[in-house]
Amino acid sequence: MKNTIPVSSLLHDKSPVVWSVSPATTVFEAIKLMAAKNIGAVPVLSGGILVGIFTERDYTRKVALCGKNSKETHVWEIISNQVISVTPDVSIAECMRLMTEHRVRHLPVLNRTQLMGIISIGDLVNWTISSQEATIAQMEQYISGSLAEPVELAAT
Repeated sequence: MKNTIPVSSLLHDKSPVVWSVSPATTVFEAIKLMAAKNIGAVPVLSGGILVGIFTERDYTRKVALCGKNSKETHVWEIISNQVISVTPDVSIAECMRLMTEHRVRHLPVLNRTQLMGIISIGDLVNWTISSQEATIAQMEQYISGSLAEPVELAAT
């Protein structure tokens, strides 16, 4: 199975709404937003520019375990300023490689400086499963003779 499909194809299947916080947002407010929206990370934007990403992992390791108060700590105090991101044309395979290599679970997708969306490891797993199921179905049709010849499938 080829994974040359661009990550932008995954964004088409996701909600266009990207929840974000500012650097001055308290950790408590960021966690509250993440819980309400059932998401594991939020981009941190300053003036519309991505300056970081705040994750559940950041909270547990940099706030809870360090004894900091989430209502007094701001996200700018604990986020990493080195954000691993991709452009919309990067392949799904490359996204998987980057997530594995950098041990991150969320990749912001940027078109220049504009945040297009966020791809999670769950998004990539779901795409992989859907792609494999489509390939298997197509091969079964080919073997049974109901499909003339196999064609390369895009993610559904």
